[in-house]
Amino acid sequence: MSRRVLVPGLVALLVLGCEGGDGAVRLDHAGYPLPSEQTGGRIVSLSPSLTELLFAIGAGDRVVGRTRWCTYPAEVAAIPSVGDGLEPNLELILARTPDLVVFYHTAANAAAIERLRQVGVATISLRMDRLADVPVGARLLGRVLGLSPRADSLAAAFEAERERRRGVPADSGPGVLVLTWDAPPIVIGAGSFLTELLTLAGAHNVFGDLPQPSVSVSLEAIAARDPDIVLLAGGAPPTFVQRPEWQSVRAVRERRFARVDGSAFSWPSLRSLSAVDELAAAIGAVRR
Repeated sequence: MSRRVLVPGLVALLVLGCEGGDGAVRLDHAGYPLPSEQTGGRIVSLSPSLTELLFAIGAGDRVVGRTRWCTYPAEVAAIPSVGDGLEPNLELILARTPDLVVFYHTAANAAAIERLRQVGVATISLRMDRLADVPVGARLLGRVLGLSPRADSLAAAFEAERERRRGVPADSGPGVLVLTWDAPPIVIGAGSFLTELLTLAGAHNVFGDLPQPSVSVSLEAIAARDPDIVLLAGGAPPTFVQRPEWQSVRAVRERRFARVDGSAFSWPSLRSLSAVDELAAAIGAVRR
């Protein structure tokens, strides 16, 4: 089978525009037809976001394999790991004899998806980067797995809460640098749900004009944008703050760090909106 190459933007248009007479989306984000309803007696999930959604909509008992990054809910610890979710180990996946494998949509998984489909294993590849992806993923999984009532209800509740929070006026708030790595510096851009959470928490991402979910930038670029606060995950003190080159960033010199912890900040999920309050509290504590 020859590999199909689709421009990402075109794939998105196909996914959103290719509907049946009932208005239902028929393609996943990789451009493949969605499996027929009731597919997925045995599911391997290669995305923490999708693993969490599967449990939320009532399909957790069908998940027979997951990545080592899938840590929520706690019940996933009892499910065998098949390793990483990007360029996954097909031998480990097939050893779980899945009927369906769900993927985080990225070009790195294209070859694995084609190979699984060649041997008769159904696949779904979904983009899970933004808050809007959460209800879309819930509804699609619900329809394929025959769990639409619960999935649709959860999706609708999420959308209503997101709209409610969006309607609350907020000032421009502090500029926040979301740093995921320091050598070289890798920051969060507009393509990540974390930028949305910052906005809902009354702040703004100083690299929110960059479209990527994450991107490598120079230390000079960080200093030029002069963030008020550096947002870090976890409670361990960052080691880079002692390095001389980082003293060019005012927020680092002044040790203006906000910390959040937990998987609610690691991937978009139904828990994301409740994480806004924790994020707002962490930012507020630094501003006081």
